[in-house]
Formats: sequence, structure tokens, C-alpha cells
Amino acid sequence: MQTVNVHQAKTHLSRLLADVAKGEEVIIAKAGHPIARLVPFEDRVRQRVFGKGAGLFEVPDDFDAPLPEEVIAAFEQ
Repeated sequence: MQTVNVHQAKTHLSRLLADVAKGEEVIIAKAGHPIARLVPFEDRVRQRVFGKGAGLFEVPDDFDAPLPEEVIAAFEQ
């Protein structure tokens, strides 16, 4: 892992990005204190798990019944 100051990072950004693309991490420091870390981008595609929420809630039998008039009126205010 290499550490560069802000000026070096601005001057050599293309080279630093090439290093990061190869898997290396780069720390960018200001006045000797680390302020940022360049790391390779990971495209994380999460697979959805069917049925993951099973048993966490229950859909009532009247789920699709018309709303009461007072609820409809509250939305129309």
C-alpha cells in the first residue's frame, strides 16, 4: 500500500488509478495525515432470496378491501 500527498495524487492520478485497478490500495494524505483511501471498485450484485421475510408479517384477508370514508377523506385534505 502506497501513501501519497494530495499534490502527488493530483499530478499522478492516472498512474494511481492504474495501480488501484491492479488491486493495490493507495492512501492520500494531507500534511502527513491520511484523509482518503483509493481501493478497487467491487461490483457487488446481491442475489435476492425468495421467501426471506416468510413469517415476519401476515397479510389480512381484507387487504384489498375498499378504505373507510374517513381514511379517504384524510388523504384528500
